[in-house]
Amino acid sequence: MIDSTLLNAIINGLLALSGWEVFASILGIGYVIFAARESQWCWPLAFVSTSIYTILFWEDQLPMQALLNFYYMGMAIYGYCLWQKHSKAENDLTISKFSWRHQMMFLLIGSALTYTTASYLQSANISQSPFLDAGVTVFSVLNTILMARKVLQNWLYWIVIDAAAIVLYAQTGYYATIVMFSVYLVLAFLGYINWMKLYYRQ
Repeated sequence: MIDSTLLNAIINGLLALSGWEVFASILGIGYVIFAARESQWCWPLAFVSTSIYTILFWEDQLPMQALLNFYYMGMAIYGYCLWQKHSKAENDLTISKFSWRHQMMFLLIGSALTYTTASYLQSANISQSPFLDAGVTVFSVLNTILMARKVLQNWLYWIVIDAAAIVLYAQTGYYATIVMFSVYLVLAFLGYINWMKLYYRQ
């Protein structure tokens, strides 16, 4: 049985959903679907979605998430230009794999930056969930670069990041965004399988 207090909180949260949040979530889901298909049109969807989220998160005292989405806006432009450039070139940008050494460096750097950022947020008291806020932001920033460069393991990292993001947004009341990241989890699995097939087909 679901606790009545929790059920009421969920219902009230759904009724209070922002139309902008829902719209941004739909565009975000579209972005992942197009990315899994290696379509460059994923990036324009990402740009509009993250523009909306930048404003929403800044207004709701999630500064790291606002900065993350502002960063995503720039990466959307970078990703689109990169994918478009290589789609016209003979040496197309192909899917690659990270070595274990690179993966360990990725995790160590991400963990160190997360701890440093979270400690600052906690001491300054400017985030509702400093460690989750920092962790999701730092690893999303690093992993978006891997995605733009078509590193296969980016999908595996997204699975962990998306799960952490669901917890963060559950704590802060972004219910449409929770739905979006739940879909992201499924799409990350499918994206990994699809890119794995393409990798071995290259």
